[in-house]
Amino acid sequence: MHVEKFFSAAELQEIEAAVREAEKRTSGEIVPYAVSHSDHYETAAWKGASLGAFAVVVTAGVVRYLGDVWGVPSSVWVMVPALLGGAVGYGAAAAIRPLKLALTGEAKVEHRVRQRAAAAFLENEVFKTRGRTGVLIFLSLYERRVVVLGDAGINAHVEQHEWDAIVAGIVEGIRAGKPGRALAAAIARCGELLDRHGLKIGIDDADELPDQLQMREE
Repeated sequence: MHVEKFFSAAELQEIEAAVREAEKRTSGEIVPYAVSHSDHYETAAWKGASLGAFAVVVTAGVVRYLGDVWGVPSSVWVMVPALLGGAVGYGAAAAIRPLKLALTGEAKVEHRVRQRAAAAFLENEVFKTRGRTGVLIFLSLYERRVVVLGDAGINAHVEQHEWDAIVAGIVEGIRAGKPGRALAAAIARCGELLDRHGLKIGIDDADELPDQLQMREE
């Protein structure tokens, strides 16, 4: 999944315009950020290989027992099914997204996405705004996960359930095949939320962080 192909040129312009519009009325600095993956989950492929090898060996054993097949050495009945099942299991787990994520486990996927979001927060220096009012809206496309991280000056005002509502809107838009529009709408809602919580723009406010969607192939 290539992040740069995920959004059209029109969507990128819409996202940038949404950031600029939101920041016209609030001191918040909103940084949209998207990565192709938060992790490649290589252990999932090896789990798939182990499960595939086990399943095919067991199946071969049952077939040999029930079918009363003669003339084939026992070592062949063990080694060939194990190699074949391992290769198929590895390939399936590596190539099929839902299977890979299922073998990885919900908790690990969530942990890796949040780790990558925290790294993006640091990479983009979202913490360096004058009033500690930076907000990162992080999309991990392969996992179809979204994380919103606010700096100290934001989190003192906004509660987690308010961020969760914004996250849910973006996820729904990604599933509907309209990621750019969903992200732009979320940015607008984020600006309204900050404005409602009294984070008004100051007369000496400066645009401290980039408005464009930051994209990384990983």
